[in-house]
Order: sequence, then C-alpha cells, then structure tokens
Amino acid sequence: MGSALSLNTVTVKEKWGLAECIEGCARHAIEGISPWRDVLHAMGVAAAARQIRDAGLTVTGLCRGGMFPAPDAAGRAAAIEDNLRAIEEAHTLNAACLVMVCGGLPPGSKDLPGARAMMRDGLEAILPTARAAGVTLALEPLHPMTCADRSVLSTTAQALDLCDALGEGVGVALDCYHIWWDPEVAAQIARAGRRIAAFHACDWLVPTTDLVLDRGMPGDGVIDIVGLRAMVEAAGYQGFTEVELLSRRWWAEEPDHVLATMKASHRC
Repeated sequence: MGSALSLNTVTVKEKWGLAECIEGCARHAIEGISPWRDVLHAMGVAAAARQIRDAGLTVTGLCRGGMFPAPDAAGRAAAIEDNLRAIEEAHTLNAACLVMVCGGLPPGSKDLPGARAMMRDGLEAILPTARAAGVTLALEPLHPMTCADRSVLSTTAQALDLCDALGEGVGVALDCYHIWWDPEVAAQIARAGRRIAAFHACDWLVPTTDLVLDRGMPGDGVIDIVGLRAMVEAAGYQGFTEVELLSRRWWAEEPDHVLATMKASHRC
C-alpha cells in the first residue's frame, strides 16, 4: 500500500490504554499513532506527549474535535470550549491535525440546514485559535448513514466547500470507509490536493453486521484501498496510512495480534 503506518488507538481500545498503544507501536515498528482524547485524558496530556516523543512516534492526528450542533446556545458554547481544549491538546502533542467529526442533528431536531449552519459557526469560532496554534482542522466527511447522529458533513465535496469558504488552517481527513462509495471520489480527491491532512484505512465487509462497529481490516472487504491511496498520493499527500478499526471482532483479539495483522495487510 505504500507510506508509513499509523495506529489509531480506537483499533485496540478494549484492551490497551494509550501507554500500551505507544509501547506496542514501538515493539511492532509502527511509526505513527493517533490517540483518541479519552485515552489521552486518562494518561494525561503532558505524560502522553513525553512518552510519544521518547518512543520516536509521529502523531498523525488527534481524534476528535467537532460535535458542534446542540439544541441551545449553552450546548453550542460548551462544544466550542471543548474544541478549544482539543486544539491545545493537539498542539501539545505536535499532532499533524485535529480530526473534526462535526456532529449530527441535535436531539429532537429535523432541521438539517440549521445543523449544518451550527457546524460552520462552530468552525469559524475556533479557527483563529487553531491558526495561532498551528493546528490543522481536518474535516472528516462521514458516510451519510451517520448524518442524523454523528455528522451532517457527508461528502468530500461538502468538506472541500467548507475548506474553500474558511481558508487557511482547514483541510480534510479522508477515511476509506466513509468515502469509497462516492461516485465523485476521484474528482474530489484531486480537488483536495495538498489539503488532505490524513488518510484513514479500514474496509467495508459484506455482509456488514453493524454499520458503525463492524469495520474490516484493510484487505478483508470490498474497498479498493490501494486505489484510493494512489489517488491521494497523486493529489500530493505523502503522509501516513492510519488504520482505524471500530470493530467488535478486532476488539476481542489480542492487541499484539491486531498490530501484526495491520502490518501484514499494509504490505499487500
């Protein structure tokens, strides 16, 4: 598949905390790591930054910021405050980007345009801080099946329209699981160019038993991950391939076996 490999910590979240993930990456010669904020907070940001640095790992992203839509002004303000903390954490880790999962409809709402306006308002509110910290906000479009509860940002084209509108400091995180189906994917990857801040790899299984928690190891499903990687490289992205598996099956495996399987699939 090419490129260096990165472990997204959610891949082994049931059995390893962040310290074990860092040690595991070093043991398996995996050069990158992308922590989720829950395990980062459990370890402590300063301690995590120190151990990651000592292990010689690159932080390919911090997961996650976003989740801006809320039913009231207090909820929206709280989301903005949390995102400002996430920017500070990403800066401390020297993360390549802060991955933005922008949020779904507020509870009880059917106002999709309104939720998208809240998303843009939230991004505009935190962008000056992100720019000052040198942290790229990587907008991650999620599969439309998540529009109601996780992300009203559904396509790469939507994400790039926001990048165009917001300007410097905003890019995209492209996850194979979420973009592979899009008939415009090739054209939009080419359009993204050097605004691609992260590339996430996992596979779509057939049959899929859970639309969120049954992702496949790269190579086990129907996505042409090698082809998508070639597209992002042609667009100018030379960064890591980050494996991010939300999978009950793989969470049940021993993490050392998961990392060894990741490396084997990455060489294919």
